[in-house]
Amino acid sequence: MSALFQNYARRPFAIVEGKGTEVFDTTGKRYLDFTSGIAVCSLGHANPAIVEAIQQQSEKLWHISNLFESPGQEKLAASLVKDLHLSYAFFCNSGAEANEAAIKLARKHTGKHKIIVFEQSFHGRTFGAMSATGQDKVRNGFGPLVSEFITLPFNDVEALKAAADSETAAIMLEMIQGEGGVNSVSDEFAQAIHDIQQSTDILVIADEVQTGIGRTGTRFAFEQTVIKPNIVSMAKGLGGGFPIGGILGTEELFNTFNAGTHGTTFGGNPLAVSVAQTVIDHIFNDEFLQSVKQKSSYFVNKLKEAFPNYTVQGKGLMLGLGLGGEDVAPYVAALDKAGLLTVAAGPKVIRLLPPLTVSEQEIDEAVDILKGVLQTDKITTL
Repeated sequence: MSALFQNYARRPFAIVEGKGTEVFDTTGKRYLDFTSGIAVCSLGHANPAIVEAIQQQSEKLWHISNLFESPGQEKLAASLVKDLHLSYAFFCNSGAEANEAAIKLARKHTGKHKIIVFEQSFHGRTFGAMSATGQDKVRNGFGPLVSEFITLPFNDVEALKAAADSETAAIMLEMIQGEGGVNSVSDEFAQAIHDIQQSTDILVIADEVQTGIGRTGTRFAFEQTVIKPNIVSMAKGLGGGFPIGGILGTEELFNTFNAGTHGTTFGGNPLAVSVAQTVIDHIFNDEFLQSVKQKSSYFVNKLKEAFPNYTVQGKGLMLGLGLGGEDVAPYVAALDKAGLLTVAAGPKVIRLLPPLTVSEQEIDEAVDILKGVLQTDKITTL
């Protein structure tokens, strides 16, 4: 019997080795990993530059805490806010922690408590982040939640206008809802958020935990909209597989997070920061981001050609394949058996999250596997 709590519905095999987009289980079976650890392994598995960064830093310093100045954090923060309207960074360990920090910062800065969030959103499983999440399956069973989160339909302009008032501290949203179905913010909705932000003191929190760090073809997904968030949360791809999260904030928020208002023991430790800096140095350049856009266009065209009756949604290398209302869970299991790792985005969409370094040949192979599973009757035998 396992000594682990059974809070994960684990798949019945263990991945023990990986290189680039390929991973292998305990039997030596090869898979194409189009989950990337749920958008985490942005530069692929065992990327040589990341391996070298960890090796070098591990021989110097692993942890010293935030009692002391951190040149590594200073450099990483400057790299993240360069050429953006954002000015400052705080580092933690995960996306949920990043969103907790964002919620605290927004409440403290405005002196208000009401935060508008959206149906089908996902912001994490700690109490504040869970309360902000617009999915009952995440929130049920845990008793009273953090109060004053107002959940609205996503992309509903009129509902947003009606709810945003003088008591509202912030609007919190994902530019693309990952767990909720790979639903992108509409241009009209983004404009409405921008207009509210410009005409009121309501802050905008962009949860870029999954969409950030090049995943959608730009540094952050909000750059493809008119929205200029006051706070951006990030994690997942930032560490390329090593745990690190954080938030970025605008100039006017600087004095709100003063000494003693928020903190973390492990956040921004030298190992995590050295890896994240390596990731940023690779991804935050025009040539790399352009390659993500090109591979995205190639992938989307291949999917639309192969599956003209399905929907293809998302941006960059965060794509969803909607199966016309069918439950995708059996297909995800069948794809595992066929050698392609995918993840569901809600019950009706297959989420495709390859490493940003994926090749066109690997995309071709993935599409062939998808066709072999989705265009046959073999699913009925599972």
